[in-house]
Amino acid sequence: MLIGVIVACEVAFWLFLAAGLVARYPLRRPRLGAALLLAVPAVDLVLLAATIVDLRGGGTATFAHGLAAAYLGFSVAFGHSMVRWADERFAHRFAGGPPPRRAPRYGWARARHEWREWGKGMIGWAVACAVLLGGVALVGDAERTEELWAWAARLTLAMAAWLVFWPVAYTVFPKRAPRDA
Repeated sequence: MLIGVIVACEVAFWLFLAAGLVARYPLRRPRLGAALLLAVPAVDLVLLAATIVDLRGGGTATFAHGLAAAYLGFSVAFGHSMVRWADERFAHRFAGGPPPRRAPRYGWARARHEWREWGKGMIGWAVACAVLLGGVALVGDAERTEELWAWAARLTLAMAAWLVFWPVAYTVFPKRAPRDA
């Protein structure tokens, strides 16, 4: 059941985002667009509530509970930048706004970008781990929360891999711009 809620929340995130941007730009209804965009974070609250209800009901933590925590954490960390990314593209396409910003591709600018993104990932990791630990405390039974601890370990491993393969790699081996012929 919780997997279905996660999928529904992901779909709702993109639907509210798209509806807000369509209202804001093609329909020229900025207040309606703002209201719909404010509903985007409410989706996270629905998922959090569903997770808490499921765990409080005596359920054993499963893969889905850990996935819900990870979704919440990374939605908090990256949600605003995803909305900004989509807004820039809609403004350019439908309102004559400037071309969207692109991530730097070369040198130290790219390394700084990768460090910033990893930093956001660490915020997502921290929020997800806080939700996981909150679930452990809520349930209060080590046997029923083993999966939550496993998710904390998975997320930590993923963040360590991200650190090595992107920000550290771009810092130690910065990609150089191609030479013009």
